[in-house]
Amino acid sequence: MASQESQGQTNSVFKDYLPGSADLPEQNKSVEPTSLWKQTSRTHNLPPGLEYLNQLDRIIIHQQVELLEAILGTETSSKYEIKNHLGQRVYFAVEENGCFDRNLCSPIRSFTIRIADNTGREVITVNRPLRCNSCLFPCFLQELEVQSPPGTIAGYVVQNWDPFLPKFTIQNESKEDVLKIIGPYATCGCFEDVDFEVKALNEMSTIGKISKYWSGFVNNVFTNTANFGIQVPVDLDVRIKAVMIGACFLIDLMFFENSLDGL
Repeated sequence: MASQESQGQTNSVFKDYLPGSADLPEQNKSVEPTSLWKQTSRTHNLPPGLEYLNQLDRIIIHQQVELLEAILGTETSSKYEIKNHLGQRVYFAVEENGCFDRNLCSPIRSFTIRIADNTGREVITVNRPLRCNSCLFPCFLQELEVQSPPGTIAGYVVQNWDPFLPKFTIQNESKEDVLKIIGPYATCGCFEDVDFEVKALNEMSTIGKISKYWSGFVNNVFTNTANFGIQVPVDLDVRIKAVMIGACFLIDLMFFENSLDGL
């Protein structure tokens, strides 16, 4: 739990990375309540550092290329740039965990991802414990916690058991279900993007998506780097937008961590 004093300081994890230089929801006959996911807080009440998310309906997440990982095949800590639709960096994310977790538990490894703004201030913390990733163990599936500011719960991503499709529930800080994420039967999109649809709780109306972009044969085979896009309603609560970023990290590690998974 980070203290209030530490929230305004630059985390040493990010000191080397500071910059130097929706689809509209379809209308259905059944009306789905939107009060749980729509933005209700005024700008001055938003978590510090998330004010910029308030105006975004599209977020790009670019994983940085790790030369050592590409050459030697060893798993290194992931680093991500989080950008707006113009490609301008707004946040930087660094994964923290041990070498044992990264190399022996790779797709299901526990981690803490710290997300900082362009001043180096940590604004989001994503915690993932070591849990199962198989339909054979439906009682101990993936769960991820998102904090913003660090130390204050923003929401959760919970994997739902399904024998065929990847399914997740987005929950708010009170563990109330807010949205659903449903992926395709096959996540190995050959030469095309892979979309995980963001749906209302009734699973009927689609309000957005998380997409793993096809980045080319050479890049997908020889590196683990990936580009993702998040499309959500602009009036989605910024805390839930932060949770969606955490969901994107979870999807990346669960389905695209191995180089050939994206083919």
